[in-house]
Amino acid sequence: MSVTSAEIRKTLKEFFGYDGFKGDQEEIIKDLTDGKDCFVLMPTGGGKSLCYQLPALLMDGTAIVISPLIALMKNQVDAIRGFVSGNESIAHFLNSSLSRPQIEEVKNDIKEGKTKILYVAPESLTKGENVAFLRTIKISFYAVDEAHCISEWGHDFRPEYRRIRPIVDTIGRAPIIALTATATPKVQSDILKTLAIPDAVVYKSSFNRPNLYYEVRDKVDADKDIVRFIRQHPGKSGIVYCLSRRKVEEMAEFLQINGIKALPYHAGLDAKVRAENQDKFLMEDVNVIVATIAFGMGIDKPDIRFVIHYDIPKSVESYYQETGRAGRDGGEGLCITYYSYKDIQKLEKFMRGKPVSEQEINKQLLNEVVAYAESSDCRRRLLLGYFGEDYPNDNCGICDNCLHPRKVFDGRAEMKLVIKLILSLKEHFKLEHLAAILSGNDTALVKSYHHDKIQYFGAGDEHTDKFWATVIHQGLIMHLLDKEIETYGLIFVTPLGKQFLENPWQLNLVEDRVFTGDGSPDDEEDDEDAAANAAAMKGGGGDPVLLAMLKDLRKDLAHKLDLQPWILFGDPALDDMSILYPITLEELKNCQGVGEGKAKKYGQPFIDLIAKYVDENEIERPQDLIVKSTASKSAVKIQIIGMIDKRLPFDDIAKGLDMPMCDLLTEVETIVSAGTRLNINYYVNQEVEPDVVAELMDYFRHEAASDSLDDAIRALENDYSEMEIRLTRIKFICEVAS
Repeated sequence: MSVTSAEIRKTLKEFFGYDGFKGDQEEIIKDLTDGKDCFVLMPTGGGKSLCYQLPALLMDGTAIVISPLIALMKNQVDAIRGFVSGNESIAHFLNSSLSRPQIEEVKNDIKEGKTKILYVAPESLTKGENVAFLRTIKISFYAVDEAHCISEWGHDFRPEYRRIRPIVDTIGRAPIIALTATATPKVQSDILKTLAIPDAVVYKSSFNRPNLYYEVRDKVDADKDIVRFIRQHPGKSGIVYCLSRRKVEEMAEFLQINGIKALPYHAGLDAKVRAENQDKFLMEDVNVIVATIAFGMGIDKPDIRFVIHYDIPKSVESYYQETGRAGRDGGEGLCITYYSYKDIQKLEKFMRGKPVSEQEINKQLLNEVVAYAESSDCRRRLLLGYFGEDYPNDNCGICDNCLHPRKVFDGRAEMKLVIKLILSLKEHFKLEHLAAILSGNDTALVKSYHHDKIQYFGAGDEHTDKFWATVIHQGLIMHLLDKEIETYGLIFVTPLGKQFLENPWQLNLVEDRVFTGDGSPDDEEDDEDAAANAAAMKGGGGDPVLLAMLKDLRKDLAHKLDLQPWILFGDPALDDMSILYPITLEELKNCQGVGEGKAKKYGQPFIDLIAKYVDENEIERPQDLIVKSTASKSAVKIQIIGMIDKRLPFDDIAKGLDMPMCDLLTEVETIVSAGTRLNINYYVNQEVEPDVVAELMDYFRHEAASDSLDDAIRALENDYSEMEIRLTRIKFICEVAS
């Protein structure tokens, strides 16, 4: 069935309470309702669930949503029932947690046409009785959630997902939409092939996190180096990842001994202890969590300032996910990884005894990690390239390799030699094999193919295997070479590579770093300087001792007032205080996000502390305090303030100013965030139920980790409309946080 944009937007507003879509949501929904297959690669928080929930409400029949987690199914069903108030039959799930009478109730609702969305686990979908039942109903489309589970190359492979397409064909073909938050090109290819939707419309969001600084350090006295690093960033929140539970415990204890407030987190701890440790981290009772990868998946803390990997992760995909927990508020995020090839060898030992196919997959994933860790190319380009995304700049300016670039050489002759070798071979081979041929390394594999007899064997024997691996890797980044998807890791020459061979152009290649693996340092001072430079680029530069004292004061006052610390003053405000040394309430208002109301309500203890600190340390304060632009108000903002003072409905204000409601709310949010207090109770009381207001006010007071609107919507969108969240948040900022 074809659905108009007007119908889609009407449904969005009526059932979900949103005034507009995020990113490609509307285009995805339109394609699905037009009967097209779709593949959606959208990071967490991008609104994937809406891409199948909304069209399910519009289309004839029942949508089948295949999901791997029973708990997730229940949450999704509760959420959609909340959107469609009073209709419990609109959504159901079918899995092993249901009793026989409950299953019959679900089937009856579906047969009667009441149910628009049915969530099923892949195991439930394949049961004969369920297949027989589903063949008797009209299915609008199939949604495959967490679609990366299809691929052995994904981070959460589920064999049951491989059977989805045959079952779909048995039940009856309908449009298929596959959705995932992260997938490499190989995984993307597996998804499309296994679901047999080669012509699906593909939607991809960018993987770039421009505020994150990436650095790889040689693993030399890493424990001591981590202590030094954390002390250089006093009061900031961070995560230290270790692969083993034992190392987590040891590292947490080591940090505690060195005066750092740290706690462990891993699956072996009692559930209550894990929850308590997580809460202490969220409430800033501790600054650092030392954890296995079990930690962080559901963490909604936007101001994590650093993520340290004591052990190299098992895949680049895992690394990307874990570093992505830093700087979610758009502020500073430092990602430091310690690397030794000995760690890779340990991981390789763990593979022994596993099926050959699994060993091969894990070996390839580890090879990608080694290539990333040892490369001298821009880390951002490497990461984005891993996910099939090009980074347009040669220098991102915020990774260790870009801040301290290694030696560059014109690699035309070397790349030509690589390309000639590949084209001369009848079959395609992996990177390591090609490098061994060029360096003259007669490995068993080289001998087995008699490649020690060809003209190119030893043609580059003035260089090592590693040098040639570097050249080949950069050829992949530059798209002169590529890897075959179906036989992952086999290198071939692209059309661009053939053009280069015929008419070579200047090719600036970088020499890779040398990691010792036995503990000798490599450019350690440079790496520390890089982190310092990155921190300076992201702001800061204030008095670190004063900043630590201000954070301690904020935490103490927040506990006394039973509020989250950010409600008093955000990190940018404290950073400004440590630079400007304000000692009056008037001066305090010059700090970011501090208006008159917030200054009067919470400011006195802070300026008292600063005044005492300045006096005791004989500090010369800046003569001219910086005045922030937020203090000024545009003509439109002045109009809005006047209309709200007259208690005009927001709908009338938006109409009078000829702006969409969402834009009006954004203007109001800007006004109150700058410190102006508005009384919007007259409109909130009209638009939001009292119990909803009470629940949301309690959330902002006790659960919200920051004042971020996006974080609040992500956390609450399954239970409340965007309008309810935004209006109550404005009320909260005016009454509590200003």
